[in-house]
Amino acid sequence: MISSYILIRKLDSLENDFSNLQSQVSNMMGNQNVTQQNITISGNNASLTEIYEKVKDSVVLILGKTGSGTVQGSGFVYNYTGTMVIVTNNHVVHGTNSLSVTFSDGNGYQATVNGTDPYADLAVLSVSTAPQTELRPLDIVSSSTLRVGEQVLAIGNPYGLVGSMTTGVVSALNRTIDESDYTGGFAIANIIQTSAPINPGNSGGPLLNLDGKVVGITTAIVANSQGLGFAIPSNTILREMWSLTQYGTYNGHPYLGLEGTDMDYETAQSMHINVTYGWRITGTVQGGPAASAGVQVNDVVVGINGVRVRNGDEMSSFLEENTLSGQTVVLDVCRGSQMMTFQVVLGRRPQPPA
Repeated sequence: MISSYILIRKLDSLENDFSNLQSQVSNMMGNQNVTQQNITISGNNASLTEIYEKVKDSVVLILGKTGSGTVQGSGFVYNYTGTMVIVTNNHVVHGTNSLSVTFSDGNGYQATVNGTDPYADLAVLSVSTAPQTELRPLDIVSSSTLRVGEQVLAIGNPYGLVGSMTTGVVSALNRTIDESDYTGGFAIANIIQTSAPINPGNSGGPLLNLDGKVVGITTAIVANSQGLGFAIPSNTILREMWSLTQYGTYNGHPYLGLEGTDMDYETAQSMHINVTYGWRITGTVQGGPAASAGVQVNDVVVGINGVRVRNGDEMSSFLEENTLSGQTVVLDVCRGSQMMTFQVVLGRRPQPPA
């Protein structure tokens, strides 16, 4: 009996020792996680500083004179096949009769417009009198890999405050924005929405990823909004750069000749159809690409080339990213209780207003 009692006491002691050891290991692991998290956060802060130091000299202040006053914006240096250019927004240079570009060291030079595209709010400038030492180009990478929640940085000159950096995240993709004064009523599609604060004067500056590469151009804000900014995706720049530098314009934007509105449950109920998503046609251009193919008012476009589209933003963004004028696309359309397909040869948009 005594030996059994001693054995039980030893087992209890071993269990207590094992429990204490588990507790110590758990505490050590918890401390290790906290330490690792602090290192990661510190690393990100240092990274932002390093990115700014690396790219700040590539961002420029753009000043322009118009018949009624002056305009101001931002831009950045880009090396296109060996030629140094300044990339900015069309609305920054629209209507100007003289332009200058000022670098981060304060040196300013006369600039000229090489090409513009109001439908994408893009412009390319040259600064032929600037020495090569001033021209420090940024790399432009594909925006196709961007995901909602990814951190981005915006650098520009809000309200003339040169070299300002703000941070945020990609808050949405495939948006459309309206710049009717420059586009004649056509929406600018395939836009990046970001929470990085953007203010007047930021327009034309780069939107960067955490590698310091350009993924977009900051272009617009919503008046009286909190943390709602927009940027042209870098894929648009890469797609249009050759045409803008060679011909001064870009004519590849697809054109359907349609007007429409987003579908929803209430509209579907009133139309007595089962489709609650897509883009309902409210008007067609007589003789336009879609009308010529047989598309009618109250048809609901639910897909393009087999890709489901939930609304007009997705439809416009798909066309802008994946098609060109002159190409044939297949529209999936709901008409009453029928699902139909139409082959449409995309047209070319009319020239934007001067």
